Amino acid sequence: MAKNLTPRAEDYSKWYNELVIKADLAENSGVRGCMVIKPYGYAIWERMQAELDRMFKETGHQNAYFPLFIPKSYFSKEASHVDGFAKECAVVTHYRLKNAEDGSGIVVDPEAKLEEELIVRPTSETIIWDTYRKWIQSYRDLPLLINQWANVVRWEMRTRLFLRTAEFLWQEGHTAHATKDEAVAEAEQMMNVYADFVENFMAIPVVKGTKTESERFAGALETYCIEALMQDGKALQAGTSHFLGQNFAKAFDVKFTSKEGKLDYVWATSWGVSTRLMGALVMTHSDDNGLVLPPNLAPDQLVIVPIYRNEEEFDGVDAIAKNLMKQLRSKGVRVKYDNRDTQKPGWKFNEYELKGVPLRIAIGPKDVEKGTVELARRDTFQKEFISHDKVVNTVESLLGEIQENLYKKAISHRIENTSEVTSYDEFKKVLDTKGGFILAHWDGTSATEEMVKNDTKATIRCIPLDGDTQPGTCIFTGKPSQRKVLFARAY
Repeated sequence: MAKNLTPRAEDYSKWYNELVIKADLAENSGVRGCMVIKPYGYAIWERMQAELDRMFKETGHQNAYFPLFIPKSYFSKEASHVDGFAKECAVVTHYRLKNAEDGSGIVVDPEAKLEEELIVRPTSETIIWDTYRKWIQSYRDLPLLINQWANVVRWEMRTRLFLRTAEFLWQEGHTAHATKDEAVAEAEQMMNVYADFVENFMAIPVVKGTKTESERFAGALETYCIEALMQDGKALQAGTSHFLGQNFAKAFDVKFTSKEGKLDYVWATSWGVSTRLMGALVMTHSDDNGLVLPPNLAPDQLVIVPIYRNEEEFDGVDAIAKNLMKQLRSKGVRVKYDNRDTQKPGWKFNEYELKGVPLRIAIGPKDVEKGTVELARRDTFQKEFISHDKVVNTVESLLGEIQENLYKKAISHRIENTSEVTSYDEFKKVLDTKGGFILAHWDGTSATEEMVKNDTKATIRCIPLDGDTQPGTCIFTGKPSQRKVLFARAY
């Protein structure tokens, strides 16, 4: 199986697009800007979904489902929210088609115009808060901790598989609380849940922080985020969690009676991650040979490939392969045994290298005689021969080692590509020659932020929660700065 991927160093964007398609993750669809997630790509997303769902439930959240369509009038109730999404909304205006009178095909029936247009959800705050008004009356109904797994539509003009598509899959949490402190704690907790998942499950190191006022979610008082650095030196926002204050509660009149009998508006949060994480996964770990998957995330953690020339040799190899598969599966290892006779072993090796399977076992007639198998790692390409009785322990150990190695490699890359600068000239030089994360002082104004963005295409990714909090002077204006912030060009 020829991979023929464009090298990352030659054209990173082309490499990414080719890899997503050739590794069978996704492809473009007949609908402009939308993608088809293929079974292998969806299996990885299902692994992400299952782990996150477990983490959400462990923190007290329940799943529900809300309508895809939102009445247009709901959006007008929260002004900053509608401003944030107005340009991305797909709008349903009619509910029926009919055959054209001239026989030219199907047309929209002009008699079937909706009384009120419906928005295909770009996010669900408005429909959910309209619902919460019916669910919340008393402090006994709080906190209300709901998550939804869904699809959303944001009408993007320039799209790229997983990173930016008109329709994408995600989860969105929406919670209601009796006090401001509880809501802030919830928003912070979910940022930490995301960071834990991305670092320990996906092996991607992240920087936790808050967004600047201009970068906050539409309608939020505070946006918490996790930012990751890709191999090409660009940042990718991997997840966000928003403290919404009482804005949506006031807009949709969601009140509760406190223990003291006082009527007050609830405090809100929302938080979400999407299939954009698939893009982060590809761009953080993969190489010029294909995907590199962390074992925690891989649909198949190990593949067994038999090597034989005739039925007699196959019978001997097959018996050992099936025995090893049974032993490994009993230990919870996700094993695929590829005994297809339609492809040669070399083709299979290439396929699983391209698909990023962490470990590969090859068994041939000589291995049967010696009582060994060949075990190969995807992350380092190291191979070793081990005896049958050591396979299970070795595989279990290596899966943990590969997971840890991928994280260490990614964090080393981030450290090497994080710079601190003290002048605007230095800032621009680092941005153009090295890229990566840049820590620099900023005067705290949206005007300065916008001028830097227009001049360099770099944005403030976050105000890190950890790190240098010493005051200084802004690299752009020379005005006082409270602390350094994290700049980067981003996806």
